[in-house]
Amino acid sequence: MTDLSNLESSNIWDYKPWWCQPWSILSTGIGLIAGSWIMFHIIWITIIMTILVTVWWSYFLIMYPRMFTEYVESQKTKDNSVKLTST
Repeated sequence: MTDLSNLESSNIWDYKPWWCQPWSILSTGIGLIAGSWIMFHIIWITIIMTILVTVWWSYFLIMYPRMFTEYVESQKTKDNSVKLTST
């Protein structure tokens, strides 16, 4: 497992490439929703696409960054505890 206790930032977006940033995730989702409407003009397909994109956004824009931050902070705390007890 990778040692994350020495990372400078607990912000996941600092470590992601340009194509995996919040703005690109949002614009891709909006494009998928708009594209489903433009291509099919069927409301239930657009609703299904909207639900899927919303789930995707919820995970990658809310849950994943929060979990990453919590994990990095817990590793830093754990690492500091180990350093304190070993000295």
